[in-house]
Amino acid sequence: MPILGSLIKGLIHTADKITSDSTPIEEQKQVLKELLEKAVTTKFGQAYNFNEILKADNIQKSFAEQIPYFDYKSIHDKWWQQQYKSNQADITWPGSADHYALSSGTTGKTSKRIPVTQDMISAIKNAGIQQVLALNNFDLPTEFFEKGILMLGSSTDLTEKKNHVEGEISGISASNIPSWFRGYYKPGQEIAEIDDWDQRVKKIVEEAPNWDIGALSGIPSWIELMLEEVISAHNLNNIHDIWPNLEVYTSGGVAFGPYEKSFNALLGRTITVIDTYLASEGFIAFQSRPETDAMKLVTDNGIYFEFVPFTAEIINEDGSIKQNAKALTLEEVILDQDYVLIMSTVSGTWRYLIGDTIEFTDVEKAEIKITGRTKFFLNTVGSQLSVNKLDKAVSEVEEKYDVQIPEYTLCAKKYEDGFYHSWYLGSDTTIDSKEIATALDEFLKAANKNYKVARSKALQGVKVTIVNQSVFHEWSGENKKKGGQVKMERVMGQDKFETWENFVKKQA
Repeated sequence: MPILGSLIKGLIHTADKITSDSTPIEEQKQVLKELLEKAVTTKFGQAYNFNEILKADNIQKSFAEQIPYFDYKSIHDKWWQQQYKSNQADITWPGSADHYALSSGTTGKTSKRIPVTQDMISAIKNAGIQQVLALNNFDLPTEFFEKGILMLGSSTDLTEKKNHVEGEISGISASNIPSWFRGYYKPGQEIAEIDDWDQRVKKIVEEAPNWDIGALSGIPSWIELMLEEVISAHNLNNIHDIWPNLEVYTSGGVAFGPYEKSFNALLGRTITVIDTYLASEGFIAFQSRPETDAMKLVTDNGIYFEFVPFTAEIINEDGSIKQNAKALTLEEVILDQDYVLIMSTVSGTWRYLIGDTIEFTDVEKAEIKITGRTKFFLNTVGSQLSVNKLDKAVSEVEEKYDVQIPEYTLCAKKYEDGFYHSWYLGSDTTIDSKEIATALDEFLKAANKNYKVARSKALQGVKVTIVNQSVFHEWSGENKKKGGQVKMERVMGQDKFETWENFVKKQA
Protein backbone atom coordinates (compact mmCIF):
# COMPACT_ATOMS: atom_id res chain seq x y z
CA MET A 1 0.00 0.00 0.00
CA PRO A 2 1.67 3.26 -1.10
CA ILE A 3 1.09 5.21 2.11
CA LEU A 4 2.95 8.34 0.99
CA GLY A 5 1.08 8.40 -2.31
CA SER A 6 -2.26 8.09 -0.51
CA LEU A 7 -1.30 10.94 1.81
CA ILE A 8 -0.24 13.27 -1.02
CA LYS A 9 -3.30 12.46 -3.10
CA GLY A 10 -5.50 13.10 -0.05
CA LEU A 11 -3.87 16.48 0.59
CA ILE A 12 -4.34 17.45 -3.06
CA HIS A 13 -8.00 16.44 -2.90
CA THR A 14 -8.56 18.46 0.29
CA ALA A 15 -6.76 21.56 -1.04
CA ASP A 16 -8.76 21.40 -4.26
CA LYS A 17 -12.01 21.55 -2.26
CA ILE A 18 -11.04 24.81 -0.50
CA THR A 19 -9.81 26.82 -3.49
CA SER A 20 -11.15 30.35 -4.06
CA ASP A 21 -14.56 30.93 -5.60
CA SER A 22 -13.37 34.12 -7.33
CA THR A 23 -13.93 34.25 -11.07
CA PRO A 24 -11.01 34.77 -13.49
CA ILE A 25 -12.42 38.19 -14.42
CA GLU A 26 -12.47 39.33 -10.79
CA GLU A 27 -9.01 37.86 -10.19
CA GLN A 28 -7.58 39.81 -13.13
CA LYS A 29 -8.99 43.12 -11.89
CA GLN A 30 -7.38 42.48 -8.50
CA VAL A 31 -4.03 41.46 -10.02
CA LEU A 32 -3.83 44.67 -12.08
CA LYS A 33 -4.62 46.78 -9.01
CA GLU A 34 -1.91 45.01 -6.99
CA LEU A 35 0.66 45.39 -9.79
CA LEU A 36 0.02 49.12 -10.06
CA GLU A 37 0.07 49.65 -6.29
CA LYS A 38 3.37 47.84 -5.88
CA ALA A 39 5.09 49.60 -8.79
CA VAL A 40 3.63 53.06 -8.21
CA THR A 41 6.94 54.54 -6.96
CA THR A 42 9.14 53.00 -9.65
CA LYS A 43 10.49 55.18 -12.44
CA PHE A 44 8.07 53.50 -14.84
CA GLY A 45 5.13 54.00 -12.46
CA GLN A 46 5.94 57.66 -12.02
CA ALA A 47 6.44 58.23 -15.75
CA TYR A 48 3.04 56.75 -16.58
CA ASN A 49 1.13 58.15 -13.60
CA PHE A 50 0.16 54.91 -11.88
CA ASN A 51 -1.25 57.03 -9.04
CA GLU A 52 -3.79 58.59 -11.41
CA ILE A 53 -4.65 55.23 -13.01
CA LEU A 54 -5.42 53.80 -9.56
CA LYS A 55 -7.90 56.65 -8.92
CA ALA A 56 -9.85 55.95 -12.12
CA ASP A 57 -13.38 54.52 -12.00
CA ASN A 58 -12.28 51.88 -14.51
CA ILE A 59 -8.65 51.00 -13.79
CA GLN A 60 -8.39 48.54 -16.67
CA LYS A 61 -9.56 51.12 -19.22
CA SER A 62 -7.34 53.88 -17.83
CA PHE A 63 -4.34 51.53 -17.81
CA ALA A 64 -4.88 50.63 -21.48
CA GLU A 65 -5.25 54.28 -22.46
CA GLN A 66 -2.13 55.56 -20.69
CA ILE A 67 0.44 52.79 -21.23
CA PRO A 68 1.75 52.00 -24.73
CA TYR A 69 2.47 48.49 -25.97
CA PHE A 70 6.05 47.30 -25.57
CA ASP A 71 7.98 44.62 -27.37
CA TYR A 72 11.38 43.50 -26.09
CA LYS A 73 13.41 46.11 -27.94
CA SER A 74 11.30 49.08 -26.90
CA ILE A 75 11.07 48.19 -23.20
CA HIS A 76 14.71 47.10 -23.04
CA ASP A 77 16.12 50.20 -24.73
CA LYS A 78 14.04 52.63 -22.69
CA TRP A 79 13.85 50.87 -19.32
CA TRP A 80 15.42 47.45 -18.70
CA GLN A 81 18.94 48.30 -19.80
CA GLN A 82 19.13 50.80 -16.93
CA GLN A 83 18.78 48.00 -14.39
CA TYR A 84 20.73 45.41 -16.37
CA LYS A 85 23.80 47.45 -17.30
CA SER A 86 24.13 49.76 -14.32
CA ASN A 87 22.15 47.79 -11.70
CA GLN A 88 19.81 50.67 -10.98
CA ALA A 89 16.88 49.74 -8.75
CA ASP A 90 13.16 50.56 -8.93
CA ILE A 91 13.08 50.94 -12.71
CA THR A 92 10.01 48.95 -13.82
CA TRP A 93 9.60 46.97 -10.58
CA PRO A 94 10.65 47.63 -6.97
CA GLY A 95 14.25 46.62 -6.30
CA SER A 96 16.30 44.92 -8.97
CA ALA A 97 16.12 41.54 -10.67
CA ASP A 98 18.26 38.74 -9.21
CA HIS A 99 17.83 36.60 -12.33
CA TYR A 100 17.56 37.20 -16.07
CA ALA A 101 15.98 34.65 -18.40
CA LEU A 102 17.79 34.23 -21.70
CA SER A 103 14.99 33.94 -24.19
CA SER A 104 15.48 31.35 -26.93
CA GLY A 105 11.99 30.19 -27.79
CA THR A 106 13.03 29.63 -31.40
CA THR A 107 16.41 28.86 -32.84
CA GLY A 108 18.67 31.86 -33.26
CA LYS A 109 21.36 33.70 -31.36
CA THR A 110 20.41 34.66 -27.82
CA SER A 111 19.53 38.34 -27.83
CA LYS A 112 17.02 38.81 -25.02
CA ARG A 113 17.43 39.04 -21.26
CA ILE A 114 14.08 39.06 -19.50
CA PRO A 115 14.17 40.17 -15.83
CA VAL A 116 13.00 37.51 -13.36
CA THR A 117 12.37 39.02 -9.94
CA GLN A 118 11.95 37.16 -6.66
CA ASP A 119 8.24 37.99 -6.93
CA MET A 120 8.15 36.18 -10.27
CA ILE A 121 10.03 33.16 -8.92
CA SER A 122 7.43 32.97 -6.14
CA ALA A 123 4.64 33.31 -8.71
CA ILE A 124 6.09 30.47 -10.80
CA LYS A 125 6.27 28.27 -7.70
CA ASN A 126 2.67 29.12 -6.81
CA ALA A 127 1.48 28.32 -10.32
CA GLY A 128 3.35 25.02 -10.14
CA ILE A 129 1.52 24.20 -6.91
CA GLN A 130 -1.79 25.06 -8.61
CA GLN A 131 -0.94 22.61 -11.38
CA VAL A 132 -0.10 19.89 -8.85
CA LEU A 133 -3.42 20.50 -7.09
CA ALA A 134 -5.20 20.22 -10.45
CA LEU A 135 -3.92 16.64 -10.76
CA ASN A 136 -6.86 15.78 -8.50
CA ASN A 137 -9.04 16.21 -11.62
CA PHE A 138 -7.16 13.47 -13.48
CA ASP A 139 -7.71 9.77 -12.85
CA LEU A 140 -4.19 8.94 -11.74
CA PRO A 141 -3.30 5.91 -9.60
CA THR A 142 -2.23 6.57 -6.00
CA GLU A 143 1.18 5.06 -6.76
CA PHE A 144 1.87 7.88 -9.22
CA PHE A 145 2.33 10.36 -6.38
CA GLU A 146 5.40 8.45 -5.14
CA LYS A 147 7.25 8.31 -8.46
CA GLY A 148 10.03 10.48 -9.85
CA ILE A 149 9.47 13.41 -12.21
CA LEU A 150 12.07 13.75 -14.96
CA MET A 151 12.35 17.38 -16.07
CA LEU A 152 14.41 17.87 -19.21
CA GLY A 153 14.98 21.60 -19.41
CA SER A 154 17.95 23.89 -19.69
CA SER A 155 21.05 23.58 -17.53
CA THR A 156 20.60 24.67 -13.92
CA ASP A 157 24.25 25.77 -13.86
CA LEU A 158 23.36 29.43 -14.27
CA THR A 159 25.90 32.04 -15.38
CA GLU A 160 26.96 34.38 -12.59
CA LYS A 161 27.30 38.04 -13.47
CA LYS A 162 28.29 40.95 -11.24
CA ASN A 163 24.84 41.60 -9.79
CA HIS A 164 22.67 38.72 -11.01
CA VAL A 165 22.62 35.23 -12.50
CA GLU A 166 21.18 34.28 -15.89
CA GLY A 167 20.04 31.26 -17.85
CA GLU A 168 16.95 29.92 -19.62
CA ILE A 169 13.70 30.04 -17.65
CA SER A 170 13.47 26.24 -17.30
CA GLY A 171 16.95 26.23 -15.74
CA ILE A 172 16.07 29.13 -13.40
CA SER A 173 12.85 27.37 -12.36
CA ALA A 174 14.58 24.03 -11.75
CA SER A 175 17.32 25.70 -9.70
CA ASN A 176 14.62 27.22 -7.47
CA ILE A 177 12.43 24.17 -6.91
CA PRO A 178 10.89 23.85 -3.43
CA SER A 179 12.81 21.68 -0.95
CA TRP A 180 9.88 19.25 -0.57
CA PHE A 181 10.02 18.53 -4.32
CA ARG A 182 13.71 17.62 -4.55
CA GLY A 183 13.15 13.99 -3.56
CA TYR A 184 10.96 13.53 -6.65
CA TYR A 185 13.04 15.61 -9.05
CA LYS A 186 15.15 13.86 -11.68
CA PRO A 187 17.76 13.92 -13.13
CA GLY A 188 18.98 15.58 -9.92
CA GLN A 189 21.17 18.60 -9.39
CA GLU A 190 24.48 17.13 -10.58
CA ILE A 191 23.19 15.99 -13.98
CA ALA A 192 20.90 19.02 -14.41
CA GLU A 193 23.91 21.33 -14.17
CA ILE A 194 25.60 19.79 -17.23
CA ASP A 195 25.42 22.45 -19.93
CA ASP A 196 26.11 20.23 -22.94
CA TRP A 197 22.81 18.63 -23.91
CA ASP A 198 24.33 15.47 -25.42
CA GLN A 199 26.43 14.87 -22.29
CA ARG A 200 23.43 15.46 -20.04
CA VAL A 201 21.34 12.96 -22.00
CA LYS A 202 24.21 10.46 -21.87
CA LYS A 203 24.14 10.65 -18.05
CA ILE A 204 20.35 10.29 -18.05
CA VAL A 205 20.67 7.17 -20.20
CA GLU A 206 23.18 5.70 -17.76
CA GLU A 207 20.96 6.39 -14.73
CA ALA A 208 17.64 5.45 -16.36
CA PRO A 209 17.50 1.87 -14.95
CA ASN A 210 17.92 3.25 -11.41
CA TRP A 211 14.90 5.55 -11.59
CA ASP A 212 11.19 4.88 -11.23
CA ILE A 213 9.78 7.66 -13.38
CA GLY A 214 6.10 8.57 -13.16
CA ALA A 215 6.13 11.83 -15.15
CA LEU A 216 8.13 13.59 -17.86
CA SER A 217 8.32 17.33 -18.47
CA GLY A 218 9.92 19.28 -21.32
CA ILE A 219 9.75 20.44 -24.94
CA PRO A 220 8.34 17.54 -27.07
CA SER A 221 11.16 17.37 -29.63
CA TRP A 222 13.90 17.09 -26.98
CA ILE A 223 11.91 14.67 -24.81
CA GLU A 224 11.48 12.42 -27.86
CA LEU A 225 15.20 12.46 -28.59
CA MET A 226 16.00 11.60 -24.98
CA LEU A 227 13.51 8.72 -24.95
CA GLU A 228 14.93 7.37 -28.21
CA GLU A 229 18.42 7.37 -26.68
CA VAL A 230 17.21 5.50 -23.57
CA ILE A 231 15.32 2.94 -25.66
CA SER A 232 18.24 2.36 -28.02
CA ALA A 233 20.93 2.14 -25.32
CA HIS A 234 19.02 -0.41 -23.26
CA ASN A 235 17.63 -2.37 -26.23
CA LEU A 236 13.99 -1.74 -25.24
CA ASN A 237 10.78 -2.10 -27.22
CA ASN A 238 9.44 1.11 -25.70
CA ILE A 239 10.05 3.39 -22.73
CA HIS A 240 7.57 1.55 -20.51
CA ASP A 241 9.93 -1.43 -20.52
CA ILE A 242 12.25 0.55 -18.24
CA TRP A 243 9.77 2.98 -16.63
CA PRO A 244 6.59 0.88 -16.25
CA ASN A 245 4.96 3.46 -13.97
CA LEU A 246 5.20 6.36 -16.42
CA GLU A 247 1.73 7.94 -16.38
CA VAL A 248 2.06 11.64 -17.27
CA TYR A 249 3.85 13.87 -19.75
CA THR A 250 3.65 17.64 -19.32
CA SER A 251 4.44 19.44 -22.54
CA GLY A 252 5.42 23.08 -22.50
CA GLY A 253 5.32 26.21 -24.64
CA VAL A 254 4.66 24.51 -27.98
CA ALA A 255 1.70 22.71 -29.52
CA PHE A 256 1.90 18.97 -28.83
CA GLY A 257 -0.22 17.98 -31.84
CA PRO A 258 2.55 17.64 -34.45
CA TYR A 259 4.53 15.39 -32.08
CA GLU A 260 1.65 13.21 -30.86
CA LYS A 261 2.06 10.37 -33.32
CA SER A 262 5.85 10.05 -33.07
CA PHE A 263 5.72 10.47 -29.26
CA ASN A 264 3.11 7.74 -28.81
CA ALA A 265 5.25 5.38 -30.90
CA LEU A 266 7.82 5.43 -28.08
CA LEU A 267 5.29 4.30 -25.44
CA GLY A 268 4.01 0.90 -24.44
CA ARG A 269 0.58 2.25 -23.54
CA THR A 270 -1.39 5.48 -23.48
CA ILE A 271 -0.39 8.07 -20.86
CA THR A 272 -1.93 11.37 -19.77
CA VAL A 273 -0.58 14.39 -21.67
CA ILE A 274 -0.95 17.70 -19.84
CA ASP A 275 -0.09 20.94 -21.64
CA THR A 276 1.80 23.64 -19.75
CA TYR A 277 2.59 27.19 -20.85
CA LEU A 278 5.76 28.45 -19.16
CA ALA A 279 7.52 31.31 -20.94
CA SER A 280 10.50 33.48 -20.04
CA GLU A 281 7.98 36.09 -18.92
CA GLY A 282 6.12 33.82 -16.49
CA PHE A 283 3.97 30.74 -15.87
CA ILE A 284 1.03 31.61 -18.10
CA ALA A 285 -1.33 28.62 -18.17
CA PHE A 286 -1.73 24.89 -17.62
CA GLN A 287 -4.24 22.18 -18.45
CA SER A 288 -6.40 21.79 -15.35
CA ARG A 289 -8.87 19.07 -16.36
CA PRO A 290 -8.92 15.97 -18.60
CA GLU A 291 -12.05 16.86 -20.58
CA THR A 292 -10.06 19.26 -22.75
CA ASP A 293 -6.50 19.75 -23.98
CA ALA A 294 -6.87 23.51 -23.56
CA MET A 295 -5.02 25.33 -20.78
CA LYS A 296 -6.40 27.52 -17.99
CA LEU A 297 -4.83 30.96 -17.72
CA VAL A 298 -3.26 31.58 -14.30
CA THR A 299 -5.37 34.65 -13.54
CA ASP A 300 -4.65 35.16 -9.83
CA ASN A 301 -0.90 35.04 -9.66
CA GLY A 302 1.11 38.12 -10.65
CA ILE A 303 0.23 38.36 -14.36
CA TYR A 304 -2.38 40.68 -15.90
CA PHE A 305 -3.46 39.70 -19.41
CA GLU A 306 -4.83 41.69 -22.32
CA PHE A 307 -5.85 40.39 -25.73
CA VAL A 308 -5.53 42.14 -29.09
CA PRO A 309 -7.66 40.65 -31.91
CA PHE A 310 -5.12 39.24 -34.36
CA THR A 311 -5.45 40.51 -37.92
CA ALA A 312 -2.83 41.19 -40.56
CA GLU A 313 -3.58 44.92 -40.36
CA ILE A 314 -2.35 45.33 -36.77
CA ILE A 315 1.00 43.52 -37.20
CA ASN A 316 4.19 45.34 -38.17
CA GLU A 317 6.82 43.64 -40.32
CA ASP A 318 8.98 42.82 -37.27
CA GLY A 319 6.08 41.00 -35.57
CA SER A 320 5.23 43.85 -33.15
CA ILE A 321 1.75 45.40 -33.06
CA LYS A 322 0.60 48.87 -33.97
CA GLN A 323 -0.07 51.23 -31.07
CA ASN A 324 -3.62 51.93 -32.21
CA ALA A 325 -4.58 48.24 -31.98
CA LYS A 326 -7.44 47.81 -29.49
CA ALA A 327 -6.80 45.52 -26.52
CA LEU A 328 -9.60 43.61 -24.81
CA THR A 329 -9.88 42.49 -21.21
CA LEU A 330 -10.79 38.94 -20.19
CA GLU A 331 -14.35 40.19 -19.77
CA GLU A 332 -14.54 41.16 -23.46
CA VAL A 333 -13.03 38.22 -25.34
CA ILE A 334 -14.99 35.75 -27.47
CA LEU A 335 -14.51 32.25 -28.86
CA ASP A 336 -13.09 31.43 -32.31
CA GLN A 337 -10.86 34.49 -32.51
CA ASP A 338 -7.07 34.60 -32.52
CA TYR A 339 -5.62 37.11 -30.05
CA VAL A 340 -2.16 38.56 -29.57
CA LEU A 341 -1.27 37.94 -25.92
CA ILE A 342 -0.24 41.02 -23.91
CA MET A 343 1.18 40.71 -20.36
CA SER A 344 2.00 42.91 -17.38
CA THR A 345 3.82 41.09 -14.59
CA VAL A 346 5.59 41.11 -11.24
CA SER A 347 8.88 41.14 -13.14
CA GLY A 348 8.20 44.65 -14.45
CA THR A 349 6.91 43.85 -17.91
CA TRP A 350 4.14 46.28 -18.86
CA ARG A 351 1.69 45.74 -21.72
CA TYR A 352 4.34 43.45 -23.13
CA LEU A 353 4.06 41.55 -26.40
CA ILE A 354 5.55 38.09 -25.87
CA GLY A 355 4.93 37.20 -29.52
CA ASP A 356 2.37 34.42 -29.06
CA THR A 357 -1.18 34.23 -30.37
CA ILE A 358 -3.92 32.33 -28.56
CA GLU A 359 -7.62 31.55 -28.86
CA PHE A 360 -10.20 30.89 -26.16
CA THR A 361 -11.90 27.52 -25.99
CA ASP A 362 -13.89 28.41 -22.85
CA VAL A 363 -14.22 32.07 -21.84
CA GLU A 364 -15.86 31.44 -18.46
CA LYS A 365 -13.04 29.11 -17.39
CA ALA A 366 -10.39 31.28 -19.12
CA GLU A 367 -9.11 28.29 -21.08
CA ILE A 368 -6.94 28.84 -24.14
CA LYS A 369 -4.87 27.18 -26.84
CA ILE A 370 -1.68 28.57 -28.35
CA THR A 371 -2.33 29.20 -32.05
CA GLY A 372 1.04 30.52 -33.20
CA ARG A 373 3.50 33.39 -33.21
CA THR A 374 3.01 36.87 -34.57
CA LYS A 375 6.29 36.52 -36.47
CA PHE A 376 5.27 33.11 -37.84
CA PHE A 377 2.03 34.35 -39.36
CA LEU A 378 2.16 33.38 -43.03
CA ASN A 379 0.42 36.18 -44.92
CA THR A 380 2.40 36.54 -48.12
CA VAL A 381 -0.06 37.12 -50.99
CA GLY A 382 -2.94 37.11 -48.49
CA SER A 383 -2.93 33.45 -47.42
CA GLN A 384 -3.36 34.39 -43.70
CA LEU A 385 -2.24 31.13 -42.09
CA SER A 386 -1.48 30.79 -38.38
CA VAL A 387 0.79 28.08 -37.02
CA ASN A 388 -2.28 26.39 -35.57
CA LYS A 389 -3.75 25.91 -39.06
CA LEU A 390 -0.40 24.70 -40.38
CA ASP A 391 -0.19 22.18 -37.52
CA LYS A 392 -3.67 20.91 -38.36
CA ALA A 393 -2.71 20.45 -42.00
CA VAL A 394 0.32 18.38 -41.03
CA SER A 395 -1.79 16.30 -38.63
CA GLU A 396 -4.28 15.60 -41.43
CA VAL A 397 -1.45 14.38 -43.65
CA GLU A 398 -0.09 12.16 -40.87
CA GLU A 399 -3.51 10.60 -40.39
CA LYS A 400 -4.29 10.18 -44.09
CA TYR A 401 -0.98 8.54 -45.02
CA ASP A 402 -0.17 6.89 -41.66
CA VAL A 403 3.20 8.67 -41.36
CA GLN A 404 5.01 10.61 -38.65
CA ILE A 405 5.99 14.24 -39.31
CA PRO A 406 7.08 15.70 -35.95
CA GLU A 407 8.99 18.63 -37.48
CA TYR A 408 8.38 21.05 -40.32
CA THR A 409 9.16 24.55 -41.53
CA LEU A 410 8.07 26.53 -44.56
CA CYS A 411 8.41 29.82 -46.40
CA ALA A 412 6.35 31.73 -48.95
CA LYS A 413 9.17 31.65 -51.49
CA LYS A 414 9.25 33.42 -54.82
CA TYR A 415 10.25 31.32 -57.82
CA GLU A 416 10.45 32.34 -61.48
CA ASP A 417 6.76 31.67 -62.02
CA GLY A 418 5.53 33.20 -58.76
CA PHE A 419 5.08 32.45 -55.05
CA TYR A 420 4.90 28.93 -53.66
CA HIS A 421 4.60 27.70 -50.11
CA SER A 422 7.82 25.74 -49.86
CA TRP A 423 7.60 23.12 -47.08
CA TYR A 424 10.35 21.06 -45.49
CA LEU A 425 8.93 18.07 -43.60
CA GLY A 426 11.03 16.18 -41.08
CA SER A 427 10.19 12.50 -41.14
CA ASP A 428 11.97 9.17 -40.91
CA THR A 429 9.20 7.38 -42.82
CA THR A 430 8.95 7.04 -46.61
CA ILE A 431 6.75 9.76 -48.08
CA ASP A 432 5.87 10.76 -51.64
CA SER A 433 6.61 14.50 -51.62
CA LYS A 434 4.37 15.36 -54.60
CA GLU A 435 1.42 13.48 -53.12
CA ILE A 436 1.94 15.16 -49.77
CA ALA A 437 2.16 18.60 -51.43
CA THR A 438 -1.22 18.03 -53.06
CA ALA A 439 -2.73 16.84 -49.77
CA LEU A 440 -1.47 19.90 -47.85
CA ASP A 441 -2.76 22.21 -50.53
CA GLU A 442 -6.21 20.62 -50.63
CA PHE A 443 -6.61 20.59 -46.87
CA LEU A 444 -5.66 24.24 -46.50
CA LYS A 445 -7.99 25.29 -49.32
CA ALA A 446 -10.86 23.49 -47.60
CA ALA A 447 -10.00 24.79 -44.13
CA ASN A 448 -9.12 28.43 -44.84
CA LYS A 449 -11.00 30.72 -47.19
CA ASN A 450 -8.17 33.27 -47.36
CA TYR A 451 -5.76 30.58 -48.47
CA LYS A 452 -8.23 29.41 -51.11
CA VAL A 453 -8.54 32.94 -52.48
CA ALA A 454 -4.73 33.35 -52.49
CA ARG A 455 -4.40 30.08 -54.43
CA SER A 456 -6.72 31.42 -57.11
CA LYS A 457 -4.52 34.51 -57.51
CA ALA A 458 -0.82 35.03 -56.68
CA LEU A 459 -0.03 31.83 -54.77
CA GLN A 460 0.95 29.23 -57.37
CA GLY A 461 0.99 26.11 -55.21
CA VAL A 462 2.88 23.98 -52.72
CA LYS A 463 6.34 22.43 -52.92
CA VAL A 464 7.47 19.77 -50.43
CA THR A 465 10.94 18.51 -49.55
CA ILE A 466 11.33 15.55 -47.19
CA VAL A 467 14.36 15.44 -44.88
CA ASN A 468 15.32 13.29 -41.92
CA GLN A 469 13.97 14.83 -38.72
CA SER A 470 17.48 14.85 -37.27
CA VAL A 471 18.28 17.71 -39.68
CA PHE A 472 15.96 19.93 -37.63
CA HIS A 473 17.74 19.00 -34.41
CA GLU A 474 21.14 19.71 -35.96
CA TRP A 475 19.86 23.06 -37.19
CA SER A 476 18.95 23.95 -33.62
CA GLY A 477 22.42 22.88 -32.47
CA GLU A 478 24.08 24.89 -35.23
CA ASN A 479 22.14 28.08 -34.55
CA LYS A 480 22.01 27.96 -30.79
CA LYS A 481 22.19 24.78 -28.76
CA LYS A 482 20.26 21.59 -28.28
CA GLY A 483 17.65 21.09 -25.60
CA GLY A 484 16.15 23.54 -23.15
CA GLN A 485 13.52 25.92 -24.45
CA VAL A 486 14.74 25.89 -28.07
CA LYS A 487 11.92 25.43 -30.56
CA MET A 488 11.93 25.21 -34.33
CA GLU A 489 10.65 28.10 -36.44
CA ARG A 490 7.53 26.93 -38.25
CA VAL A 491 7.59 29.85 -40.69
CA MET A 492 10.69 31.62 -42.01
CA GLY A 493 11.33 34.76 -44.00
CA GLN A 494 13.11 34.36 -47.32
CA ASP A 495 16.57 35.35 -46.04
CA LYS A 496 16.43 32.89 -43.14
CA PHE A 497 14.95 30.24 -45.42
CA GLU A 498 17.87 30.57 -47.82
CA THR A 499 20.24 29.93 -44.91
CA TRP A 500 18.12 26.93 -43.91
CA GLU A 501 18.16 25.45 -47.43
CA ASN A 502 21.95 25.84 -47.65
CA PHE A 503 22.25 24.09 -44.28
CA VAL A 504 20.06 21.22 -45.49
CA LYS A 505 22.21 20.78 -48.60
CA LYS A 506 25.32 20.44 -46.42
CA GLN A 507 23.61 17.70 -44.38
CA ALA A 508 22.83 15.62 -47.48
